[in-house]
Amino acid sequence: MTHTATSEPASARDDILAGRTCLGIEFGSTRIKACLVGSDPADVIATGSHAWENRFEDRRWTYALDDVWSGVQAAYADLVAAVADRYGVVPETVGAIGVSAMMHGYLAFDADDELLVPFRTWRNTSTGPAAAELSDLLGINIPMRWSIAHLHQAVLDDEPHVADIHHVTTLAGYVHARLTGERVLGVGDASGMFPIDPVTRDYDQRRVGLYDDHVAGRLPTGLRALLPEVRVAGQVAGSLTEAGARLLDPTGRLRAGAPFCPPEGDAGTGMVATAAVAPRSGNVSAGTSIFAMVVLERPLESMHHEIDVVTTPAGDLVAMVHCNNGASELAAWVGMFERFASLSGAALSADAVYDLLFREALAGEPDAGGLLAYNHLAGEPITGTDEGRPLFVRTPDSRLTLGNAIRAQLYGVFGTLALGMRVLDGEGVELDRMFAHGGMFRTAGVAQRFLAAALGAPVAVGETASEGGAWGIAVLADYLAHSADLDLDAYLRERVFAAASADVAEPDPADVAGFATYLERYDAGLAVERAAVTALS
Repeated sequence: MTHTATSEPASARDDILAGRTCLGIEFGSTRIKACLVGSDPADVIATGSHAWENRFEDRRWTYALDDVWSGVQAAYADLVAAVADRYGVVPETVGAIGVSAMMHGYLAFDADDELLVPFRTWRNTSTGPAAAELSDLLGINIPMRWSIAHLHQAVLDDEPHVADIHHVTTLAGYVHARLTGERVLGVGDASGMFPIDPVTRDYDQRRVGLYDDHVAGRLPTGLRALLPEVRVAGQVAGSLTEAGARLLDPTGRLRAGAPFCPPEGDAGTGMVATAAVAPRSGNVSAGTSIFAMVVLERPLESMHHEIDVVTTPAGDLVAMVHCNNGASELAAWVGMFERFASLSGAALSADAVYDLLFREALAGEPDAGGLLAYNHLAGEPITGTDEGRPLFVRTPDSRLTLGNAIRAQLYGVFGTLALGMRVLDGEGVELDRMFAHGGMFRTAGVAQRFLAAALGAPVAVGETASEGGAWGIAVLADYLAHSADLDLDAYLRERVFAAASADVAEPDPADVAGFATYLERYDAGLAVERAAVTALS
């Protein structure tokens, strides 16, 4: 558990007592996190968290819904304990609330709000036939993890539950509905369910019609009736009900009534957390998955299977390069060294091990000495694999040193992402600066430097880099009170990030050349990864 506080105790205590706070809740892939900000949204009063893990059951990645509620209650209780410990008060109300969660996936309910099949997360890659068919039908790339791909695959497979579907949603939409009674979704998260029309900032009605005609008679109703209503940043999307308050805080202290901003996906809240919502800006979010978001000046000229077209929380078009596999394999390696340190009698925390190993990576060769690391715990659509097989590969003449090994693992986190970003280069998409956030950027100047080399662009990391989406959705909750006067980009620049500092890493020429060599080998070596999937079933 982590508790973070940046605000002065007296002013924060006044904000808490007066309800001038905003609460952000995020369901990440490994942690559920709660973040409380004060009347200045740049001020983090406290955070709380709870660890959870996905499960691989019946060959599908899932989370149990009971774990959603026990986890969020634990994270909120952890936050309350942090507030009480630092400020001597317990929150009884907040000014506004927001919910963020992993995008995409499939949660299907009947008319009684009963879950029809276990939650199917973004990590599943069993929807290939549906995704390909829909991409051809709709004339836009429909990735395998999108909600419409999951729904259509269930239709293609004649799954019995299809006849009983009353509504489908994402994880953020589900939690929001239970807390507010409103079946709505922020436009950014909705853009990972079905394509969005950038003019109406709602589902693309022409494509909805195409889909309805395509599946006529195979769904209980038209697609539009199954999907959540769409809201954009700054619009009120309901308020905390009595039942919702008890779900979040079983102690009964938290009062009902706080307004909610639209629930968003982790991609959108990551953009907010890095102030990357204007054209020519972008961000990289690194966690269990890794993805890059680049806000477009104009629509892409062609369809690319490597690129999702989604939106910012305000509804502006974004090119998204999403990789199913991020820093989990790296974390497993760090855990192995943490155990070694413990056995040696020099026990170190995980953060200390990360710091030592990352700094040793700086001593590695620019191309990682000929070593290759594939972080594929799950299938990776960009590289054409349905399942994951993590690999560490070397040739007899490669240089196996600790620095090279860790550099290879870090490069491996960015490998598939770099392949996808090449496509945007070919489209002429211009980028002024990338912002990065996620826990792996806490060790200053290492992962950030290697990412700059992988992208060939400056990479900025701000003070909130490790807070991520929980803080981002708290900021969107605060935006409710300011949206009448400022658009989202102006609000972030003027109210949230005006005094913020960021560390910027420029691409190092030696690293850029070294990563290019690594990526060439990485691309060629994908044949080994595909063979491993076939051979090691």
